[in-house]
Amino acid sequence: MIINQLLLGADEVFCYILACEISREAVIIDPCGDEDEILAIIEQLQLKPLFIVNTHCHPDHTCGNKVIKEATQALIVRHEADELLLDDKSAKEYFNRQGYTPSPPADRIVHDGDQLVFGNYTLQIIHTPGHSPGSICLYADGNLFTGDSLFVGAAGRVDVPEGNFTTLIESLSCKIAILPDETVIWPGHDYGNSITSTVGREKKENPYLGGEW
Repeated sequence: MIINQLLLGADEVFCYILACEISREAVIIDPCGDEDEILAIIEQLQLKPLFIVNTHCHPDHTCGNKVIKEATQALIVRHEADELLLDDKSAKEYFNRQGYTPSPPADRIVHDGDQLVFGNYTLQIIHTPGHSPGSICLYADGNLFTGDSLFVGAAGRVDVPEGNFTTLIESLSCKIAILPDETVIWPGHDYGNSITSTVGREKKENPYLGGEW
């Protein structure tokens, strides 16, 4: 599987471009600004984006959705709970104050256990609420794209609309800690001492994944 990790946008979010080496079908995770750079890689590698997947609905992770969708016709994918959150008046006002380009509505709603197929690969949806009610991690071929649920050595903040610390810790322990130790962690921000990690390392070093609360 082709994996491009790009640090983009005003909030320096990790956007990921995943692709099948044979079919060139691709998935874009969290387009977060600097859309020209994303599109340049798509053109350079001759990719065919099928899906734009948001790990959660916060605008620093979704502000590139509109431009990328218009350029590629890929489907915007989000968890149902975050799509509903975007319809909440107070949450919408909170997000609008951040000044990012709003995302169009999702074209496809997903839930825990759903799958997205691109070429020879399958992306499994793992619902990990806590940072937001519809936060998801994405698992494919031994790789886990964690958005803002889990960072290297840290976890997502919960002082945001419908964030919940207890729910987040439960998600990390019940959904991520059970994965094979060799699973590669690809976080949503560069907040740690490396740009990737593994489940095994995080269980040993990350208090939010391996600690007791």
